Amino acid sequence: MSAGSSDTKVVITGLGATTPLGGDMPTTWEALLAGTCGARTIEADWVAKYELPVTFGAPIHTPADQALTKVEVRRLDPNAQYAMIASREAWQDAGVPEVDPERLGVAIGTGIGGVWTLLDQWDNLREKGPRRVFPLAVPMLMPNSATGNVSLDLGARAGAHTIVSACASGAEAMGLAAEMIRSGRADVVVAGGTEGAMHPLCFAGFAAMQALSKRNDDPAHASRPYDVARDGFVMGEGAGIMVLESEEHAKARGARIYAEFAGHGMSADSHHIAAPEPEGAGASRAMTEAVRNAGLSATDIIHINAHATSTPVGDVAEAAAIRRAFGEAADGMPVSATKSMTGHLLGAAGALEGLFTVLAVHHRVAPPTINIENLDPEVDLDVIRDTPRELPAGDIAALNNSFGFGGHNVALAIKSYS
Repeated sequence: MSAGSSDTKVVITGLGATTPLGGDMPTTWEALLAGTCGARTIEADWVAKYELPVTFGAPIHTPADQALTKVEVRRLDPNAQYAMIASREAWQDAGVPEVDPERLGVAIGTGIGGVWTLLDQWDNLREKGPRRVFPLAVPMLMPNSATGNVSLDLGARAGAHTIVSACASGAEAMGLAAEMIRSGRADVVVAGGTEGAMHPLCFAGFAAMQALSKRNDDPAHASRPYDVARDGFVMGEGAGIMVLESEEHAKARGARIYAEFAGHGMSADSHHIAAPEPEGAGASRAMTEAVRNAGLSATDIIHINAHATSTPVGDVAEAAAIRRAFGEAADGMPVSATKSMTGHLLGAAGALEGLFTVLAVHHRVAPPTINIENLDPEVDLDVIRDTPRELPAGDIAALNNSFGFGGHNVALAIKSYS
């Protein structure tokens, strides 16, 4: 294949996911368009044991042991389990590409990594001694475990990269994958994000920050981006993975192409470790760069899948950033806030929402935002509410936003392909 260049077109040929809405991508997408919410009360005994102030979340819909072997479940932390499930689906969906292993890469992001293994094995050490620590503890808890295991599963040798940028991790990994292809390092890259951090420590930590919704009596209506009564995000888990290829490679093998990965933009707020820059300066730079990198103009973007976590400060800051980036072009630009249904998948959020953006462009339909009873007047956007909205025919482009603690900002630009 060619050595690659900045003009190399990158396309998306496979999608895979395991989410609070479904055990695969088609089921998840169908539930999303139907306005289904994946949040529910957590039945685990540790909720009462630790007297957690938040007793609900959005766990994966389908247990991992329905897709993985018993050995795989035992030897992989949930973080890696979910990545493996989504990667295998994406690989099959792409038609099991024939590619030189030296030209196949993996890039997967995570916000926290193998927290279940880390803390379970710490408990073993404290309570039972060093001989009872699982021999695979370190390979399971390390943040790059998901990437390493997927690369082993696929035989990928062009590079196996792990991005850790909090809730922007998955989207940033997809951007890195596109750069690997454009630079000539790879012809095909399996990329996305994964998170399996629904652990009591994570619940306690986020709750202590006042970041989580406390609607324990009504989980299905707790995640309400842009609503005046929003009170925090809902913790979710899962993975979203896509297969990216150079157009040349995809066309040579006759692959089905969902959309073009047209460009991405990244920036840093350098404002606060956990709060967004209130006027949206950094986030708007990421969006502007993504549009420019894709060779587009502001008026070419006809849909945005927003980060919109349902926090009081974050939602308003992102709305301001969108207005700052697009100006009058934001008038009538449909915006979806899909965390209202999936909850917040942390390091996997941007990846999953990147997949939603791909399917929105591919199927010409934007998913809804649920649970908005009273739209915040500070949110001057055309938010899609309750039911999906049809997108126009012809060449279209959409944006996906992802932001994370530490001031990380990532925007992905997705174009239709014909």
